[in-house]
Amino acid sequence: MKVVKNYLYNMSYQILVLLAPLVTVPYVARVLGAKGVGINSYTNSWITFFLLLGQMGIALYGNREVAYHRDSKAARSKIFWEIEILQALTITFAYVVFLIFLFKFSHGIRIYYLIQSLLIIAGGLDVSWYFMGMEDFKKTVLRNTVIKIVSIALVFTLVKGPNDIGKYIFLLGMSQVVGNLTLWPYLRDSIQSVKVRLLRPFKHFYPALLLFIPTITSQVYLVVNRIMLGNLDSTIAAGQFDYADKITKLVLAIVTATGSVMLPHIAHKFADGDIRGIRQSLYNSFDFVTALAVPMMFGLAAISTKFAPWFLGNEFAPTAKIMFIESPAILLIAWSNVTGTQYLMPVNRVKEFTASVAVGAAVNIIFNLFLIEVFGANGAALATVISEFVVTALQVYFIRTTIRRRQLFKHTWKYIASGSVMFIVVYRLNALMHMNVTNLLIQVLIGAVIYSICVFFTNAPIITQAKKLAKNNSSKKY
Repeated sequence: MKVVKNYLYNMSYQILVLLAPLVTVPYVARVLGAKGVGINSYTNSWITFFLLLGQMGIALYGNREVAYHRDSKAARSKIFWEIEILQALTITFAYVVFLIFLFKFSHGIRIYYLIQSLLIIAGGLDVSWYFMGMEDFKKTVLRNTVIKIVSIALVFTLVKGPNDIGKYIFLLGMSQVVGNLTLWPYLRDSIQSVKVRLLRPFKHFYPALLLFIPTITSQVYLVVNRIMLGNLDSTIAAGQFDYADKITKLVLAIVTATGSVMLPHIAHKFADGDIRGIRQSLYNSFDFVTALAVPMMFGLAAISTKFAPWFLGNEFAPTAKIMFIESPAILLIAWSNVTGTQYLMPVNRVKEFTASVAVGAAVNIIFNLFLIEVFGANGAALATVISEFVVTALQVYFIRTTIRRRQLFKHTWKYIASGSVMFIVVYRLNALMHMNVTNLLIQVLIGAVIYSICVFFTNAPIITQAKKLAKNNSSKKY
């Protein structure tokens, strides 16, 4: 039940993350315009690289190491201080490299880069990895929820026109800084002081570095597309792709919330030698994310044509086709989240995970070079789908000797068939109905009902899981 509660906490926050842009994105898109959105997207893409350099895989590594040693307060306290010292040093190094970049290569929009650098500072203050390793998601979710709501209110209050792009970037960055600071007081009762002479922070450098490679390469799909679009096409195209990608990934966030929850859970089972428990958790998780990802993939594709121009404004009308093309990435990323983040990472098969995302990143760059020139932002979306397919295929291949792949995909056809029926109905409804909030909710509700009915009649395993969970809850009450 602890895993279920953590997932519900994490999913609740992901729903807030999903709802927040539903409120702010239409406003920001219209107030800042495609140019302002493009500037934010382009500068943020570069800052992300420096942030990744500073974090250097420490968040994932720290999450896993705390999970390995969470039963001993002394051991986890020592690990926390060692990893946090290492993180402070690597973030400082990354900020110095950023300052060199700032004064040599960022003429024209230097001020926006400088404001974006608040995100690098926030990275040095982040200790959420510790609480995730402890499987204590409640603290991070409550903190993030409060900060998110306050930042949304400030965006509407202070961002009023195209000239407020600096204010907008500052609000996003400062919310991260403040949010990360608010977690520190919770450490007081969870860890203890450790003598400095006993700390060995640099012993964590190499294993964290091994996780840095897959971490930075996996960000290629989020960053390189926008940078290459800005260079090969225009910042406007980068902004249009950025919003399409954001909407797609926000829908996906509800599914991938399982990854943050299952990584420490599987890592703890691995430390205890519970191999059978790991396999069963993986099969259940794979079926669960497939059941969620399939309707989201088909649903987003079905409503994209009218949703994008209505939601973002006519200036972002091309975003509709980008969303349609990129929607299969929802299912592919959901699958690789299970095979990679939930299995290969916690059982310390980092080299295979690294190989999969590195090849995927290379494929993404290569296809971008050809497809962006011909198809613009649509080409970047297609390159994303192709690269995500490669990552998933490689990871499924790597786990062939320990996980039964046939069992993973045995019931997938039931969800695909159910999703296809839902897509046909919702796509037709979307074509016939004028887009507004009421009609959108009607389409979503009808789609959910049709998908649920089809899943029930095909007797998909998610139905059995739901019944079992309900039965366990009932037995605990009585």
